[in-house]
Amino acid sequence: MLNKFEFFLSTNTIVSKSIHPHYEKALNEMLKAGGKRFRPMLLLNVVKAYSPLLVKNAMSVAYAIELLHTYSLIHDDLPSMDNADLRRSMPTLHKTYDEVTAILVGDALNTYAFEVLSETSFSDSTKIKLIKSLSKNGGLNGMVLGQAIDCHFENTPLSVDDVKTLHKNKTAKLIASSLEMGAIISNEIDLSKKLYKFGLDLGLLFQIQDDILDVTQSSELAGKTTNNDGDKNSFINIIGLDDTIKEANELSEKIELEFNSFDQRLKDTLSPLITKYINRHKD
Repeated sequence: MLNKFEFFLSTNTIVSKSIHPHYEKALNEMLKAGGKRFRPMLLLNVVKAYSPLLVKNAMSVAYAIELLHTYSLIHDDLPSMDNADLRRSMPTLHKTYDEVTAILVGDALNTYAFEVLSETSFSDSTKIKLIKSLSKNGGLNGMVLGQAIDCHFENTPLSVDDVKTLHKNKTAKLIASSLEMGAIISNEIDLSKKLYKFGLDLGLLFQIQDDILDVTQSSELAGKTTNNDGDKNSFINIIGLDDTIKEANELSEKIELEFNSFDQRLKDTLSPLITKYINRHKD
């Protein structure tokens, strides 16, 4: 599935005819630099479980999620936010070009995600549901809210519960949306609610693991700038490494129990992905 998605990405180069010397190159550079592709894989595997004939059409929806996610990474790395030098094992766009290019490429990928969704082959009612899910969870009451809280409270320690709220918005909601959107495509509406709730836990674990890897991996191994959260409300800064690992272990056990409550079709398709990522902090 991942290879098929990477092939889809390679054949869908973003084209913008302009006189700009590097705008078009920058639009594609970070998007095609690799990455875990965790969010699109969640969506595609849900579709594979319930509507395998729709997987091909769902590629463009998975692409829209990756477009939005990539924009968020580009903006997250900006000097005014995390000021990171490396992302997906490449120099960040503001380092390769300049800050203006990085801001505008992020803006372009954000809006292009919804153009791509609007042009998918699904019914208008399905497209509206997909657009609503992605915009709601990636926007003002989701990922952007999480980023706002994260940046505002630098150097101001929050409670553990507030840190969880921060990261549920910043990271977990887009992961939850990816699962929800897979169920929407498959017309599994009741399941979409259960998958969304599961995705919030999965996304929070994903962030806790990132906090652990930020202090235990080198930038070269992680493919992005690490040890860069000294002023942030990371779990490590609030409760320390040992308790953060304990938090991750407890949450991964909860997620395994939740996952085992799903039907066999879903478990068969999602199991390799879920198993890989709920255990990555243990490597």
